[in-house]
Amino acid sequence: MKKPNVEEVLQQGIYGALETKPDERRKFLGTIRERIIVVLKKTQVAETDIYPQVEKEMAANPQAHLYLNGNMDYSTLSKYVKLASKYKLEHTIVTNKEHDSEIGLVLAMEYAIDKEEIYITRIELKLPEQKKKKGFFSKMFNR
Repeated sequence: MKKPNVEEVLQQGIYGALETKPDERRKFLGTIRERIIVVLKKTQVAETDIYPQVEKEMAANPQAHLYLNGNMDYSTLSKYVKLASKYKLEHTIVTNKEHDSEIGLVLAMEYAIDKEEIYITRIELKLPEQKKKKGFFSKMFNR
């Protein structure tokens, strides 16, 4: 390992330690894209219902970490905080004063998983199976 020179030490002292993919980390609440399981935008987190896809991924990945956007009201985040504690997941509320991301929730691992589709576009509805209704004539003729 090479020894840092004076210039590198000064740069780190002024700007902080070097960070990989800083723009990506700002966007995804402190983590990078390759570690993400699922993402919700702020508008989706603000909805009254919990996304069942997020709950399913929390149950399937007990070692995952939940990141929530701290620039949002806590009352909108609390349902996901409760869900994380239900599945015994660690969670972090990330507040970045310099950058307000449009991302509201990130469920990520501590290592790269490179999942191709991370954005949830809509809520999956759990509809109970309905029995096929018999028509008028089938009732009359016992079919």
